[in-house]
Amino acid sequence: MVRWQALSRVACLALIAASMHGPACAQVSGDDVKSANNPLQPIFGFNLHDQYVGAYDGLDDKDSNAFMLRAILPHKAFGRPQIMRATMPVVTSPDVAPNGRKTGAGDLNLFDIFLFKAGGIEIGVGPQLTAPTASDDALGTGKWQAGLAGAVIAPQSWGLLGALVTWQTSFAGDSDRRRQNNATAQPFLIYNLSKGWFVRSTATWSFDLETNSRYIPVGLGAGRVWKSGGITYNLFVEPQWTVISHGSAVPQFQVFAGLNLQFPL
Repeated sequence: MVRWQALSRVACLALIAASMHGPACAQVSGDDVKSANNPLQPIFGFNLHDQYVGAYDGLDDKDSNAFMLRAILPHKAFGRPQIMRATMPVVTSPDVAPNGRKTGAGDLNLFDIFLFKAGGIEIGVGPQLTAPTASDDALGTGKWQAGLAGAVIAPQSWGLLGALVTWQTSFAGDSDRRRQNNATAQPFLIYNLSKGWFVRSTATWSFDLETNSRYIPVGLGAGRVWKSGGITYNLFVEPQWTVISHGSAVPQFQVFAGLNLQFPL
């Protein structure tokens, strides 16, 4: 059931993006598109993201889904501009025996990064924390985790280049659950087109340093930015294919889609 629900959401997002037209969209500038796609942009935002996994290595005919609610809050502390980001997932696990499919809250992730500039390069670095808020063991790690998050963004005349890198390890939690030690790297490539359209490749590479499991996907998608009532909307969809993997039950195909909103302060 989750497969068709997720694909329906993705199809609706794509149709809405394709049908958007009008003077508001036509007046969106290249700088507006870059700002809407820049994870280091210090603007209050709210994101609705959906990550659907359609195939796993070693799990025949299994899929899963993670719907993510994300808030971005710019602020100042210690004399430096910062961005706090909170992500709360609603997860549907694969239908795997003996527990079967589960749906519920996942683990809450927070990070707070300090913003810097070096020439034309934007940099963010700071601590991150993951709390074991999952409503079922199948939907989270059962561990408190802490680590670091960092991002580097290089704005270009045609769009954005950059990457977001995170690392965290467990330090407390359910003693019966395995230790966590994970890293991710999310390269950013955003290429601006006309009238608010853009193409994107932003798949997240995942590395389980505890089990030496990893998977590296490559994505290619599209989206559109428009403004209405002072709010900036960014709607996108990006299919992603795993090109390098090691370990069992790692994703082989996924679709990442979402709607980002930026609000004037």
